[in-house]
Amino acid sequence: MGNNSKIIKGNFIFTPGFGELKIAAASFIVIEGKRVKGLYRQLPAGYEGSLVTDYQDKLIIPGLVDLHAHAPQFANRGMGLDLELIPWLEQYTFPEEAKYNDVVYAAGVYKKFVRELWQWGTTRAVLFGTIHKAATTRLMALLAQAGLGGYVGKVNMDRNSPAALSETTAQSLADTEAFIQDTIDRYELVKPIVTPRFVPSCTPALMSGIAGLAQKYNLPVQSHLAENTREIAWVRELHPECPHYAGVYHKFGLFGQQPTIMAHCIHNDAAELALMAKNKVYMAHCPYSNTNLASGLAPVRRCIDSGIPVGLGSDIAGGHEVSIAKVMAMAVQVSKLKWLISGRQEPFFTIPEVLYLATKGGGSFFGQVGSFEEGYEFDALVIDDSSLAVAAGNPFTLADRLSRFIYIGNDKNIIARYVAGRKIEEPQF
Repeated sequence: MGNNSKIIKGNFIFTPGFGELKIAAASFIVIEGKRVKGLYRQLPAGYEGSLVTDYQDKLIIPGLVDLHAHAPQFANRGMGLDLELIPWLEQYTFPEEAKYNDVVYAAGVYKKFVRELWQWGTTRAVLFGTIHKAATTRLMALLAQAGLGGYVGKVNMDRNSPAALSETTAQSLADTEAFIQDTIDRYELVKPIVTPRFVPSCTPALMSGIAGLAQKYNLPVQSHLAENTREIAWVRELHPECPHYAGVYHKFGLFGQQPTIMAHCIHNDAAELALMAKNKVYMAHCPYSNTNLASGLAPVRRCIDSGIPVGLGSDIAGGHEVSIAKVMAMAVQVSKLKWLISGRQEPFFTIPEVLYLATKGGGSFFGQVGSFEEGYEFDALVIDDSSLAVAAGNPFTLADRLSRFIYIGNDKNIIARYVAGRKIEEPQF
């Protein structure tokens, strides 16, 4: 056993495939560097006498992945959620994001946000910053300092935006390239991502320009798609030459030409879904936000069945919960409403299915992340659910204990967190 190796024992629960729950009770996982060497019921030859971190009867699941959140909106979480998307952006979100030209203010909020990501077990996150290069660079530094993995985007906005958040096309492109050059090789687990806010806020020249940057620096892309019916009508007015909303991104090279995440995807037509599947564009499903802002019930099952890769997003602050475990529970609840209004034709989600979306599904955007299979980076949460037991001996099955944690557990139940093979402690900032 090498110096860069570790062995952990516990009750491992993960999803090698969508809906496939794998339970390895009282088992050992061997980690070499940052990757899983193997998961064993008994330690193989050569490991006898090795130091084992024994978590006894605790549950161990892959670290949780948030594919879509707006870090600056953490400050206005829980406000204005009696509005629809566009009025909410105008009255709450844009005024808050305008404050991030002040790096000191931004750092104060971002420290609290990153600490809560750690607290609630999010080990990898894909984040929007703001248009402000310095504040967004600070967000990346804090994420890396906390030991978390992620992609962070400097937002692009050069039209249909409030004055305090409007860039010229040239300035937006120059700041974005400077941000990329400054951060692309700075951290191992935190990287930049190209981030047009959404089509209404980006001119054709800007979209073409940032697509060029994504290709030049081989970077992924994130944005929003078909979240709100009024937004879709607006895009149609702005781009009558395109067959649909997805077609606008595709036209400008921002739809799978590089690895791409589109948040929401509630109202896409069949042609858009086919293009997403063909280009392997990820859907970030954000059930809290979709209900809070009256956006709709996303056809997630249909997307998965179409071959579209799907993960979960908190969408802070359209969504009010940082916890991806709570997002999992909400995804099941929303899917049951979708099942009802579909005449019971579109099956609702199961716990193994949403666990997959929250781990391996979203984790695949980062590579081999989100599972305990051989070769995967070891991201994990150790869960002490003894406080949730209702009888001596905790007679529930391991699968039922997982479900109870998802629905009624909290951050206090998470007693250890690992990212890329390294145990990460509470951020000290």
